[in-house]
Amino acid sequence: MGYKVLAINPGSTSTKIALYDDERPLLEVTLRHKTEEIAQFPDIINQLDWRRGLILTALREKEFDIKQLAAVIGRELFDVELLL
Repeated sequence: MGYKVLAINPGSTSTKIALYDDERPLLEVTLRHKTEEIAQFPDIINQLDWRRGLILTALREKEFDIKQLAAVIGRELFDVELLL
């Protein structure tokens, strides 16, 4: 077992997450967002708590414990401090 890395890509209508064990992919999930959901936020930074909740729920549903993570990488608004 190697280092577990979570990659997060928050897009305009979805949040894509991928979990790796070193370079080996373990999980890829696309969380789709309805226009009405996104519209309630004035900008992407205000979506942080909402998207974090969606990501944590998706990982729990896959029975992954985030305490196993060695790193979190993301685009724009995510890092490990904010996720935990």
